[in-house]
Amino acid sequence: MAGPRSEASLIDSAAPLIDAEEDLVAAPPVAAARGRLRAHPALLMAGIVLAALNMRTALAGVSPLLGEIGGHFRLTATASSLVTTIPLIFMGLGSIAAPKLARRWGTEAALCGALVALCGGIVLRVAPPVVALFTGCAVVGTSIALLNVLMPGLIKRDFPERAAGMTALYSTAMILGATVSAASAVPLESALGSWQGALVSWALLAAVAAVVWIPQTLIARRGTRHGAAAATPLHRDEDGPKLSRSPLAWQVTLFMGSQSLIAYVTIAWMPTIFTDHGMGKGEAGLVFAFSTLVQMVGSFIVPMLAGRMRRQRLLAVAVSGLMACGVVGLLLAPVAGAWLWATLLGVGQGGALGLALTMMVLRSGDAHTAARLSGMAQTGGYLLAAAGPLVLGAVHQATHGWTVPLALLIAVCVGLSLVGMGAGRDQRIGAATGR
Repeated sequence: MAGPRSEASLIDSAAPLIDAEEDLVAAPPVAAARGRLRAHPALLMAGIVLAALNMRTALAGVSPLLGEIGGHFRLTATASSLVTTIPLIFMGLGSIAAPKLARRWGTEAALCGALVALCGGIVLRVAPPVVALFTGCAVVGTSIALLNVLMPGLIKRDFPERAAGMTALYSTAMILGATVSAASAVPLESALGSWQGALVSWALLAAVAAVVWIPQTLIARRGTRHGAAAATPLHRDEDGPKLSRSPLAWQVTLFMGSQSLIAYVTIAWMPTIFTDHGMGKGEAGLVFAFSTLVQMVGSFIVPMLAGRMRRQRLLAVAVSGLMACGVVGLLLAPVAGAWLWATLLGVGQGGALGLALTMMVLRSGDAHTAARLSGMAQTGGYLLAAAGPLVLGAVHQATHGWTVPLALLIAVCVGLSLVGMGAGRDQRIGAATGR
């Protein structure tokens, strides 16, 4: 079996909105609308890149400013962690609604709407009342969930012969957006005079992306009902194996959720850990941005290796071990070895995410099961990950230090390796041995 080439191509192969067989027999108005979209490749490519740039910027830019946000609203450490926890919860919940919105209005319209909502959510987060902060976080998480689910299928539909290259461009833009957002958070705060200015500045990028998607939405809907050109009906869940009864499906879901939990705890608290130990805010933001950037190494190499192996158990242990070593470093010498720990965590996190997405494909007996497993794992994974920043923030507040929270995070890394041993077995869901 040929291995996937990148993280995004793995998501692409399991995208729940596109079925190649149905695409071949699309109704004439639908096919005509698709043809009109493909006649504007530069516009479509610009829209994809701009949307991808927005998929992590609103989250990554918060972490270096979390202390200022908490101080402004007089939030405890536990309450401050909600700024990163709430988007994760709604990223999980929003993933459920995405296919229905695409069926009803079309993928282009849903994407454009998601970008408009993202712009509004970013602005809402800086409004004076604290309830606006948390409401804006919910809107941001829901908007990103729609982009997460809809974008890979769009790429597969409109660039079938260049899907690998386009998905590589898409994933690179997504990581680049997160890196730039994290690295520029503190400089933007200094230049604009407030953390509010630094956060709200990313609404401009979302607005520009939404404007680019407006003509594509009009093109897609021309001559079709409700933008049907962008939507493909989904199979019913009863048409395949019951994932809720499959131990293997739950192991893949737990692997996805556990690695997401580690990643979002890092996003929420890594810069704060550094500044609490005496590092300057600017340097802490740069170290965090570097950790985000090197995730590309793991997310590219690990899936390629996984696709060429019958079992992925050793890879699961390896990426878990890298992250565990990084967390141990934060525990023992957070400032002295900051760049090394950031490297270990970044490569491990990128590799763990790539491996989780690979397992969704390799553990499925067919494309339909892969799509359903992807939905189960990503929805359940984000909801599980949402508990991480909140729980560790509460433990940090209760213990007045980072020793116990980081020890708990090491335990999660150990659990991740154990779950990965199960998810990495050479079995298929629905097969006699995989269930």
